[in-house]
Amino acid sequence: MAFSQPANLTEKVLPHEQQPITEHVSNYSAEEYGDHSQLMKALVWNGKYNVKVVDTPKPKIIDDRDVIIKVTGSTICGSDLHMYHGVIPEMQKGDILGHEFCGVVESVGPKATKYKPGDRVVASFQIACGECYYCKKGLSSVCEKTNSNELANKLYGRRTAGIFGYSHLTGGFAGGQAEWVRVPYGDVNLLKLPDDVPDEKGLYLSDVLGTSWNAVVDTGVEEGDTVAIWGAGPIGQMVAEFSFFNGAKRVILIDGGSGAWRLEFVKKLLPNLETINFTDLPKGESVTSQLKKMCHGRGPDVAIECAAGEYAQGWQHYFETLLGLETDTSELLNEMITSVRAYGRCGITGVYAGYCNHFNIGSLMQTGVRLIGNGQAPIQKYWEHLLKLIQEDKIKPLDMVTHRFDVTDMDKVYGLFDKRQPGIQKVFIQTRHSAPPASGAPQLTKL
Repeated sequence: MAFSQPANLTEKVLPHEQQPITEHVSNYSAEEYGDHSQLMKALVWNGKYNVKVVDTPKPKIIDDRDVIIKVTGSTICGSDLHMYHGVIPEMQKGDILGHEFCGVVESVGPKATKYKPGDRVVASFQIACGECYYCKKGLSSVCEKTNSNELANKLYGRRTAGIFGYSHLTGGFAGGQAEWVRVPYGDVNLLKLPDDVPDEKGLYLSDVLGTSWNAVVDTGVEEGDTVAIWGAGPIGQMVAEFSFFNGAKRVILIDGGSGAWRLEFVKKLLPNLETINFTDLPKGESVTSQLKKMCHGRGPDVAIECAAGEYAQGWQHYFETLLGLETDTSELLNEMITSVRAYGRCGITGVYAGYCNHFNIGSLMQTGVRLIGNGQAPIQKYWEHLLKLIQEDKIKPLDMVTHRFDVTDMDKVYGLFDKRQPGIQKVFIQTRHSAPPASGAPQLTKL
């Protein structure tokens, strides 16, 4: 698929009374948006496999409902690698990356009334207005006001919400792998963290916990289900934990290659977990045939995809993606559809950007399989409930956090994360504003 040229999202900022919504505000590192009296460290995208920590102007309040926060914690998400690999369209050189972050409120716009300077908060990775049709239904990830990108609108058939640090396809908003962030509609997109929840636990309410929870409840995991999960990264790990939490009888986690070590990592935390290492399957066996054998010849009740459509396994999809004939591979989707039992449910949580070829729609239709796009999870719908579960110690975010790094080493951390460096699952990124490591959290690793 050929993508159009990026929309111009760097026009001059209009006065407040002429600017009804914030979606036209671009990356604040542009000349007209930054506060040049103070610089900050931030990780920027400079091209495929090229990210760099730079000094760039600190953000400032632009719209009346903005909140500026000092970042005290951020992280890397598996979906950040899609930008790193250059597969997400409309990235622009100098864009600040990162969509998972927490911090302390520094300043607020005149119409931002919910939080005050000094409050500890976590941000939703998506940017919602809180007022449109979808926001009022709790579906903040498809907010109608915060992403004016026309390519996204045409490609998906409707608006999607702006996302921090995730290309101009999602609005061009500067991300949180930095020392300060401007949060539009701060009253809507921030959640106050109580004193008994340290940053190393509260940070992950920004994405991974809500996304994992949404994958499980949106796909309909029920009491007694057998659930198969593709991808043993942090999302797959938490989907496995939440599947058991919601009553699944069996959970089967699938990974392999450079990510095979993650299977044992998760199994140590979830002893009842079953695993499939697809690189160790006997000759003539497939993930589908193995799942059928493990599940009475029928297959699991539920399949959840937590890997993404970027990673082609066969040469055909590799070359079609390389030539721009598709943006995503359908291989894992087909594997899921043919693996689940008839009338089973397949949920897609891994990122898919656009089109894929050779999709087995016949199996879907003929055997009654339900294919569910879990979407970019509506974080605000779940985060208060999940925060309470953290406080009650019923879910344990630190189970997936293996390392703590400094923001100045972020470019190196991307390289380690991309290689699926053994032992590195989820990381915590500190800044000059961070508190010392909380009890039970990893200590700083210098690179």
